[in-house]
Amino acid sequence: MTWGDQALFIQRTPCCAEVPAWWVQLHAFSVQGLFGKNSEQLTNSSSGLELEGSVRGRRVESPTDNTEELWLLHSNIDAIDKRFVGPLGTIIIKCKDFRIIQLDIPGMEECLNIASSIEALSTLDSITLMYPFFYRPMFEVIEDGWHSFLPEQEFELYSSTISEWRLSYVNKEFSVCPSYPPAVIVPKAIDDDALRKVATFRHGGRFPVLSYYHKKNGMVIMRSGQPLTGTNGRRCKEDEKLINATLRAGKRGYIIDTRPLNIAQQARAKGGGFEQEAHYPQWRRIHKSIDRYHILQESLIKLVESCNDQTQNMDRWLSKLEASNWLTHIKEILTTACLAAQCLDREGASILIHGTEGTDSTLQVTSLAQIILEPRSRTIRGFEALIEREWLQAGHPFQQRCAQSAYCNSKQKWESPVFLLFLDCVWQILRQFPCSFEFNENFLIMLFEHAYASQFGTFLGNNESERCKLKLQQKTMSLWSWVNRPSELSKFTNPLFEANNLVIWPSVAPQSLQLWEGIFLRWNRSSKYLDEAYEEMVNIIEYNKELQAKVNLLRRQLAELETEDGVQESP
Repeated sequence: MTWGDQALFIQRTPCCAEVPAWWVQLHAFSVQGLFGKNSEQLTNSSSGLELEGSVRGRRVESPTDNTEELWLLHSNIDAIDKRFVGPLGTIIIKCKDFRIIQLDIPGMEECLNIASSIEALSTLDSITLMYPFFYRPMFEVIEDGWHSFLPEQEFELYSSTISEWRLSYVNKEFSVCPSYPPAVIVPKAIDDDALRKVATFRHGGRFPVLSYYHKKNGMVIMRSGQPLTGTNGRRCKEDEKLINATLRAGKRGYIIDTRPLNIAQQARAKGGGFEQEAHYPQWRRIHKSIDRYHILQESLIKLVESCNDQTQNMDRWLSKLEASNWLTHIKEILTTACLAAQCLDREGASILIHGTEGTDSTLQVTSLAQIILEPRSRTIRGFEALIEREWLQAGHPFQQRCAQSAYCNSKQKWESPVFLLFLDCVWQILRQFPCSFEFNENFLIMLFEHAYASQFGTFLGNNESERCKLKLQQKTMSLWSWVNRPSELSKFTNPLFEANNLVIWPSVAPQSLQLWEGIFLRWNRSSKYLDEAYEEMVNIIEYNKELQAKVNLLRRQLAELETEDGVQESP
């Protein structure tokens, strides 16, 4: 057994195929699949169980003997419980995608051996021992996803309309800000020396950079870390000049602080703080309360526990759902994003968004505001570019935030479902505007799964600096290389999509927000009938397109005939 082994493969009959030497094979007893409502229960049979290396979680059927196989990445395992009743041992595997798998294995020693091996393989300390470094794709690579959404390419899309902005390489060696990419977009009037001074005034060196340019009126969204004003009211004239450079003559701007005022005030005692009105007279500061860290993690734990409890009555279910506060967090984030979009689109004002570090709630708001305002962000490639630009390149610490999910007992303060909450917010908007998005719900679920456990290197590391040191581009495959293949894109394309160039304004009323069943209830009940209904909808849409094509053809033929008749009748 080697420490590079990354995946768990459960098969109901012995496997004879040879596998690479770095895969693990643990031989115990065979299992049969008896799948319960809220868990997959694999119960004792008569021959042998085989666990070996494989890929991300999926269930397939063998083409030769009709046996069913469950393929599961070790990195997808969140927690393991062991139980013993007489000679029978039970291993309960709880996954980061909220799935629960139960293995009933005769023999305490065999059960303990299997459990300890799975635990060791699912808690590797080194990133370089994770499965993406060993994964070799079996598909033809059509597009190198690592180079699909570079800052230079994104800047080129706006270069004709944002003449007052430039691409700066001040952070080329990650020396100014370790969590920023090498290239960032900043006002042309601000040189690199000024940027270095501003970086010393902002948390983590995260000086204000361009997040989004609104073509309709030329207003912008910027994002940054909190200013380091401290108790002495420190100021930085270069910082004031930088953000003022985004304002038009006679215009005011808005600073949206994603912390409540009391928290922002408390931050001053630790060297942080907020922009003083005396030094930023053209900017109005608005405080919005978006929770972070352990509060969000506890909310997720309560929600998943409630969803897995199949015994509760209606009153208790609704009470536990409310107590989790998950939908309240959704409402707070969406409300702030709508506020940002309103300032930009309706009031014609530029905005600066930050919290403390500027790597969590800040990115939720900037991303969702673009979903609301920008039609391109509602396409598949546009959304991928948004994930790259506003999450991966912007320094969201995926390795820390997604280290564990809802089941792990050893919680760390930096673990938090920030990205899942963002995806949930996108799903809420998608549900309200089902024809305005090119991608479907499955696309969002896929991103959630890969953020927590993946054979691709896209979500490894906490920022671009770490990914560069790990040489992910050279040693791993990008998720986008797989997703953007035509055969895969068809699974993630919304058949109802009709390009909508308008701004979409989602409702944040409590009645408008719903539990995302596709994430939180998908393992608790069968989706057979929903899948059948979806397939029927797709068939109807395709048939309607065929009929519309025939109608258009007949209209053209009729027009040609009428033209010919007119020519013949003319003297």
